[in-house]
Amino acid sequence: MILPMVCRRVVAGFVALSSVVVATAPAAASYLFWIPPNFSGTPVRGGEPGIGLPLPGATDKELSAHLLWNMRAGLNVAALQCQFAPPLAAVKNYNTLLKQHDAELTDAYTTIEKYFRRTDPKGWQVALDQYTTRTYNGFSTLHAQLGFCETAAAIGRDAIGRKRGDLHQTAELRMREFRNSLVPMGDAMFVIRRTNFASLPTPPLDPKCWNKKDVLVKKCVVTWNMTLAAAGRPADGTVPPSGV
Repeated sequence: MILPMVCRRVVAGFVALSSVVVATAPAAASYLFWIPPNFSGTPVRGGEPGIGLPLPGATDKELSAHLLWNMRAGLNVAALQCQFAPPLAAVKNYNTLLKQHDAELTDAYTTIEKYFRRTDPKGWQVALDQYTTRTYNGFSTLHAQLGFCETAAAIGRDAIGRKRGDLHQTAELRMREFRNSLVPMGDAMFVIRRTNFASLPTPPLDPKCWNKKDVLVKKCVVTWNMTLAAAGRPADGTVPPSGV
């Protein structure tokens, strides 16, 4: 159903306002951002796409070790790449992690080695070396360095807060987030989100469709009603009762 009177200035102003929304999310604890980007993700077990290199035929234990080793590799890379921001304590947290969770990390590496021995008896050493190198290279980033370093710092604090034997819990809960942080994103305070309101049709904004009083003229009503119909809204074919 068409409105009795449609004002072009109001419509145009509403379209401009509704198409640009500035993020105003509350700030989380952050050093490199006013409002850090949201990299959060669902928990993982190790075999999900995008978490690490594929390990065909891996057992649940091997996937868990693979997940843990990927997190360790990422935090190691962060310790090297994030020293430009000392307050993140990337190096200190990583070294603390190695001492506090040495047994769990050693078991993870041993399990991964056994996987390659089992699946590639003749070339396991080369396969293991390639796996290690590619895993580390998978965390190398330049354009996403700020988000990666901020996330790595938070994960490092989480990791050293775990008691011995529970480091895998941090990996399961935060590895998707860790991977997401490799995608370049700016400070959420300055992010502009554009939204299309497909269910909110607007009258034609062509100047020829409006009279001097900024009211829709008869010849454009057909177009307007077609727009309403395409959006699944009722159109009765009437025109604005404005003397047009």
